[in-house]
Amino acid sequence: MVSVLKTVDIPNLGKKHQGKVRDTYILPDKRIIITTDRQSAFDKILGHIPYKGAVLNQLSAYWFNSTKKIIPNHIIDVPDPNVSVVKNAKLVPIEMVVRGYITGVTDTSIWGSYEKGERVIYGIKFPDGLKKNQKLPKPVITPTTKAESGHDERLTEKEILEKKIVEPKIWRQMKKAALAIFEKGTKVCNRAGIILADTKYEFGILDGKLMLIDEVHTPDSSRFWIKKTYKDRFKKGLEPESYDKEPLRIWFKEHGYSGQGKPPIMPDDFVKHMSNLYIGIYEKITGKKFKEFRYPINKRIEENVKKYLKSSN
Repeated sequence: MVSVLKTVDIPNLGKKHQGKVRDTYILPDKRIIITTDRQSAFDKILGHIPYKGAVLNQLSAYWFNSTKKIIPNHIIDVPDPNVSVVKNAKLVPIEMVVRGYITGVTDTSIWGSYEKGERVIYGIKFPDGLKKNQKLPKPVITPTTKAESGHDERLTEKEILEKKIVEPKIWRQMKKAALAIFEKGTKVCNRAGIILADTKYEFGILDGKLMLIDEVHTPDSSRFWIKKTYKDRFKKGLEPESYDKEPLRIWFKEHGYSGQGKPPIMPDDFVKHMSNLYIGIYEKITGKKFKEFRYPINKRIEENVKKYLKSSN
């Protein structure tokens, strides 16, 4: 019995574009995005986590709905737990990473640079004396390129404007929206006993207007820390307890893998642990019970997509 969603092939929908986690069908007036259970980290697909795709898709739908007064978004409909129908917006090739805390294990994280002695990072001046996982005086935006493949590269505001990656007016809108969405996310997570440590947003343009796209405040795009144990663990120099994919990155690093060579295979109990983390953060944030389902789900997805397309024509 298949117990994860690896990919979906829907006949007569045209070419499938396969990303790290999502399969996308681009139609003339919309896109069908299927969020699979593929698990990526270090720019590689490292395995599959049951229910992960449904969590990401439904959690994003929740946040798109709760932030639509701040900025319009690309969602048209959610016809299946793993599927979103979205508008065909043109991607702005900048990832807007907003950080409320100084942390991280990857090359683009600010903690790695700070630890090496850098104090101006992403064009932003950081004070001396900060410790890993410490709250910053105020949230900062640390943008990166949106790479088609491989690593995203750091950007500064100066570079964005000098290279004319976006018009100054659009850049100002992106900054304002990113900070406002982060503030909203921080408040909602706080009520759920969660710290939103950092996250990333992506934007698109349709008919000259900026809109929020991709995913919002998911355990793949954000760091979620448990609020009640954070202070004590921070004082002891321990990593925060988290509801995101950071434990997965740490597990692979501890097993000698950080993107090079053949990755180790995750044991079943660790896969179950990660699945429970994903479901747990969905339930904490939305206040709803996650509806588990029986795999395989490929036929269900195909039928729901076809039913949606038939009813929307």
